[in-house]
Amino acid sequence: MKIAILGAGVSGLSLARMLCAGGLALADLTLFEAAAVPGGLCRSKTVDGFTYDVSGGHILFSKDRAVMQWMKDQAGGDAAFVQRERHTKIRFGNRFVHYPFENGLGDLPELAKFECLKGYVEAWHARDKHGTQAPGDFKSWIRWRFGEGIARHFMDPYNEKIWKRPLQELSSSWVAGRVPDAPIDDVLKAAIGVRTEGYLHQASFFYPRRGGFQAITDGMAASLSARIRLSTPVQDLVRAQDGGWRVNGEPFDVLVSTLPLNELPDLIPAMPAGVAAAMRGLAYNSIVTLLVALDRPAHPDLSWIYLPHHEQGPVNRVTYMSNYSPELAPAGKTSFLLEVTFPGGAPVPGAELEREALAGVEGAALLRKEEILFVDRSVCTYAYIVYDHELFARRSAALEWCAANQIQALGRFGHYDYFNSDQCVIAARTLAGTLLERARSG
Repeated sequence: MKIAILGAGVSGLSLARMLCAGGLALADLTLFEAAAVPGGLCRSKTVDGFTYDVSGGHILFSKDRAVMQWMKDQAGGDAAFVQRERHTKIRFGNRFVHYPFENGLGDLPELAKFECLKGYVEAWHARDKHGTQAPGDFKSWIRWRFGEGIARHFMDPYNEKIWKRPLQELSSSWVAGRVPDAPIDDVLKAAIGVRTEGYLHQASFFYPRRGGFQAITDGMAASLSARIRLSTPVQDLVRAQDGGWRVNGEPFDVLVSTLPLNELPDLIPAMPAGVAAAMRGLAYNSIVTLLVALDRPAHPDLSWIYLPHHEQGPVNRVTYMSNYSPELAPAGKTSFLLEVTFPGGAPVPGAELEREALAGVEGAALLRKEEILFVDRSVCTYAYIVYDHELFARRSAALEWCAANQIQALGRFGHYDYFNSDQCVIAARTLAGTLLERARSG
């Protein structure tokens, strides 16, 4: 059974490794990768001894312990990783506010603290008393869940920075399971200065000691290198009469696509117009990442910082990149990773973005201009799935057509699920089981 896997990111590589581990011959696999290196969204880059993740700061954590260990083993096992405690803050004016925001109300100026606490209690009371259901649009959901004060002081401006859209245009469905509900007692304690914690499931995380997050996908790819065709973009996909597919003219029995669904219509001219429109209409955001190499001997003990306010410039998150591992910067130096999103399909921001980003971070008192050694820039076209109100209908049309035409859709943008890397591995494990069973049954 010849299998074509389109894309050698974490999803495609995981699938290939698991198929081989399950007994499929390596010679029966072919991975097509447009880039010159494998890794996809997990790629990293090293410049003059400074390493960063090109699609934004990654961490390794999973509730599925077997999957997390499997990912660690790909890059050399436990000894090849650094374990870090998560220390994250929100920069609110000249203050650091504990994260998540509702657990840090005690760090706010007095008026903002009152407004946020009042709104949170009112929202909690309304849900408790009236049993109201979560609103369908994200802007209303924020107020239903957190109240007007937290919406105005943090949630609205921060999410406007990330999503680059009016928040009422977004569905609230994407936050289900991603935003834990802080107990009212914790929020009240936090407001009077009694420290409480949120998001404890990520209190500790792992990161490769050297090579950036790409060390994981490099490890996955090592035994597959003979079957990965790098710098080989998919140019056309044609359904064969025997039910298989031809990839760039080559026949395969099984087609697995981790390519963004948005791009399939250009590769399959025979696709029905309605399905093609649904795929092309799936919304996403792109990202510019800026490595800032610093002549600074040490950082504070921080993992990343959120910059929610528009006056802080275009950057929404600052990762203290060199804190993840001592191998990510030369001795005596440190680094930041700045993230700026922009709407998918929009022109890539020009050189002015770098000036505005650095000015904003400097204005937030996170660095001094004279510390900067150099800045390196990367652009990732597909970074975030945007959960607008049309997503589910468009995705259903796309995936139903793929299933009916024997295309196995996999990955964050291949299946249009807001998956982290571990969730991509879990989905690959499930698909590998299905394909191995098919191979055994003939």
